[in-house]
Amino acid sequence: MRAADDADFREFARVRSLALRRTAYLLCGDWHLAEDLVQVTLIKLYRAWPKITRRGPVDNYARQVLLRCWLDEQRRPWRRRERRDGVVPDRPASVAETGISGPLLRALAEVPPKQRAAVVLRYCADLPAAQVAQVLRCSEGTVRSQAARGLERLRGVLEHSAERSA
Repeated sequence: MRAADDADFREFARVRSLALRRTAYLLCGDWHLAEDLVQVTLIKLYRAWPKITRRGPVDNYARQVLLRCWLDEQRRPWRRRERRDGVVPDRPASVAETGISGPLLRALAEVPPKQRAAVVLRYCADLPAAQVAQVLRCSEGTVRSQAARGLERLRGVLEHSAERSA
Protein backbone atom coordinates (compact mmCIF):
# COMPACT_ATOMS: atom_id res chain seq x y z
CA MET A 1 0.00 0.00 0.00
CA ARG A 2 1.21 3.48 -0.82
CA ALA A 3 2.15 5.82 2.02
CA ALA A 4 -0.72 8.20 1.16
CA ASP A 5 -3.25 5.34 1.31
CA ASP A 6 -1.78 4.17 4.59
CA ALA A 7 -2.08 7.67 6.06
CA ASP A 8 -5.68 7.96 4.80
CA PHE A 9 -6.57 4.66 6.42
CA ARG A 10 -4.96 5.63 9.72
CA GLU A 11 -6.95 8.88 9.76
CA PHE A 12 -10.18 7.03 8.95
CA ALA A 13 -9.52 4.51 11.72
CA ARG A 14 -8.70 7.27 14.21
CA VAL A 15 -11.83 9.26 13.41
CA ARG A 16 -14.38 6.46 12.92
CA SER A 17 -13.30 3.71 15.32
CA LEU A 18 -15.30 5.06 18.29
CA ALA A 19 -18.50 5.31 16.24
CA LEU A 20 -17.91 1.81 14.88
CA ARG A 21 -17.30 0.53 18.42
CA ARG A 22 -20.53 2.10 19.66
CA THR A 23 -22.49 0.56 16.79
CA ALA A 24 -20.85 -2.81 17.41
CA TYR A 25 -21.74 -2.61 21.11
CA LEU A 26 -25.35 -1.82 20.32
CA LEU A 27 -25.43 -4.85 18.03
CA CYS A 28 -23.77 -7.35 20.37
CA GLY A 29 -24.16 -5.90 23.89
CA ASP A 30 -20.59 -6.76 24.93
CA TRP A 31 -17.78 -4.19 24.96
CA HIS A 32 -15.04 -6.80 24.53
CA LEU A 33 -16.75 -8.41 21.56
CA ALA A 34 -17.48 -4.95 20.13
CA GLU A 35 -13.78 -4.11 20.23
CA ASP A 36 -12.95 -7.43 18.56
CA LEU A 37 -15.54 -6.77 15.85
CA VAL A 38 -14.14 -3.31 15.17
CA GLN A 39 -10.62 -4.71 15.01
CA VAL A 40 -11.66 -7.39 12.48
CA THR A 41 -13.57 -4.76 10.51
CA LEU A 42 -10.56 -2.45 10.36
CA ILE A 43 -8.31 -5.32 9.27
CA LYS A 44 -10.68 -6.17 6.43
CA LEU A 45 -10.93 -2.51 5.42
CA TYR A 46 -7.15 -2.10 5.47
CA ARG A 47 -6.69 -5.04 3.12
CA ALA A 48 -8.96 -3.48 0.51
CA TRP A 49 -8.41 0.21 1.30
CA PRO A 50 -7.12 1.47 -2.09
CA LYS A 51 -9.97 -0.25 -3.94
CA ILE A 52 -12.60 0.94 -1.43
CA THR A 53 -11.56 4.59 -1.52
CA ARG A 54 -11.72 4.73 -5.32
CA ARG A 55 -15.45 3.96 -5.10
CA GLY A 56 -16.27 6.93 -2.86
CA PRO A 57 -17.21 7.41 0.81
CA VAL A 58 -16.20 4.55 3.07
CA ASP A 59 -18.62 4.93 6.01
CA ASN A 60 -21.44 2.78 4.62
CA TYR A 61 -19.02 0.11 3.50
CA ALA A 62 -17.38 0.09 6.95
CA ARG A 63 -20.78 -0.35 8.63
CA GLN A 64 -21.59 -3.13 6.18
CA VAL A 65 -18.34 -4.94 6.99
CA LEU A 66 -18.98 -4.47 10.73
CA LEU A 67 -22.49 -5.87 10.38
CA ARG A 68 -21.24 -8.88 8.40
CA CYS A 69 -18.54 -9.53 11.02
CA TRP A 70 -21.19 -9.45 13.76
CA LEU A 71 -23.52 -11.76 11.85
CA ASP A 72 -20.64 -14.16 11.21
CA GLU A 73 -19.84 -14.10 14.92
CA GLN A 74 -23.48 -14.91 15.72
CA ARG A 75 -23.26 -18.02 13.56
CA ARG A 76 -20.27 -19.45 15.39
CA PRO A 77 -21.38 -22.51 17.38
CA TRP A 78 -19.05 -21.89 20.32
CA ARG A 79 -20.80 -18.56 21.02
CA ARG A 80 -24.05 -20.41 21.68
CA ARG A 81 -22.37 -22.72 24.17
CA GLU A 82 -20.60 -19.98 26.07
CA ARG A 83 -22.17 -19.12 29.42
CA ARG A 84 -22.30 -15.43 30.10
CA ASP A 85 -23.94 -15.34 33.51
CA GLY A 86 -21.97 -14.59 36.62
CA VAL A 87 -19.07 -12.92 34.83
CA VAL A 88 -18.17 -9.48 36.10
CA PRO A 89 -17.08 -7.09 33.33
CA ASP A 90 -13.86 -5.10 33.64
CA ARG A 91 -15.90 -1.93 33.86
CA PRO A 92 -19.63 -1.29 33.69
CA ALA A 93 -21.09 0.06 30.49
CA SER A 94 -21.77 3.72 30.91
CA VAL A 95 -24.95 5.26 29.56
CA ALA A 96 -22.84 8.21 28.41
CA GLU A 97 -20.78 5.93 26.15
CA THR A 98 -23.80 4.51 24.32
CA GLY A 99 -26.46 7.11 24.96
CA ILE A 100 -28.88 4.28 25.75
CA SER A 101 -30.20 3.17 29.14
CA GLY A 102 -29.44 -0.23 30.67
CA PRO A 103 -33.01 -1.59 30.40
CA LEU A 104 -33.14 -0.61 26.74
CA LEU A 105 -29.79 -2.29 26.07
CA ARG A 106 -31.03 -5.49 27.73
CA ALA A 107 -34.24 -5.34 25.70
CA LEU A 108 -32.25 -4.73 22.52
CA ALA A 109 -30.33 -7.94 23.19
CA GLU A 110 -33.60 -9.88 22.93
CA VAL A 111 -34.43 -8.57 19.45
CA PRO A 112 -33.53 -10.97 16.58
CA PRO A 113 -30.24 -10.07 14.81
CA LYS A 114 -31.56 -8.65 11.52
CA GLN A 115 -34.23 -6.60 13.28
CA ARG A 116 -31.67 -5.40 15.83
CA ALA A 117 -29.34 -4.35 13.02
CA ALA A 118 -32.13 -2.38 11.35
CA VAL A 119 -33.12 -0.68 14.62
CA VAL A 120 -29.53 0.14 15.61
CA LEU A 121 -28.54 1.53 12.23
CA ARG A 122 -31.82 3.37 11.65
CA TYR A 123 -32.47 4.86 15.09
CA CYS A 124 -29.25 4.66 17.11
CA ALA A 125 -26.82 5.52 14.29
CA ASP A 126 -29.50 7.84 12.83
CA LEU A 127 -29.02 6.69 9.24
CA PRO A 128 -31.69 7.21 6.60
CA ALA A 129 -33.53 4.11 5.37
CA ALA A 130 -31.70 4.25 2.03
CA GLN A 131 -28.28 4.00 3.69
CA VAL A 132 -29.44 1.24 6.03
CA ALA A 133 -30.74 -0.64 2.98
CA GLN A 134 -27.30 -0.33 1.38
CA VAL A 135 -25.57 -1.63 4.50
CA LEU A 136 -28.01 -4.52 4.96
CA ARG A 137 -28.12 -5.24 1.21
CA CYS A 138 -31.88 -5.18 1.04
CA SER A 139 -34.69 -2.89 -0.09
CA GLU A 140 -35.86 0.17 1.84
CA GLY A 141 -39.19 -1.57 2.40
CA THR A 142 -37.40 -4.45 4.09
CA VAL A 143 -35.52 -1.99 6.30
CA ARG A 144 -38.77 -0.31 7.31
CA SER A 145 -40.50 -3.63 8.06
CA GLN A 146 -37.51 -5.05 9.98
CA ALA A 147 -37.18 -1.83 11.97
CA ALA A 148 -40.92 -1.79 12.72
CA ARG A 149 -40.85 -5.42 13.88
CA GLY A 150 -37.74 -4.73 15.95
CA LEU A 151 -39.37 -1.74 17.63
CA GLU A 152 -42.49 -3.81 18.29
CA ARG A 153 -40.34 -6.51 19.89
CA LEU A 154 -38.51 -3.87 21.98
CA ARG A 155 -41.81 -2.48 23.24
CA GLY A 156 -43.00 -5.97 24.15
CA VAL A 157 -39.82 -6.80 26.05
CA LEU A 158 -39.85 -3.45 27.88
CA GLU A 159 -43.54 -3.81 28.80
CA HIS A 160 -42.94 -7.35 30.05
CA SER A 161 -39.97 -6.24 32.19
CA ALA A 162 -42.03 -3.31 33.55
CA GLU A 163 -44.84 -5.71 34.52
CA ARG A 164 -42.38 -8.00 36.31
CA SER A 165 -40.87 -5.16 38.30
CA ALA A 166 -44.25 -3.70 39.27
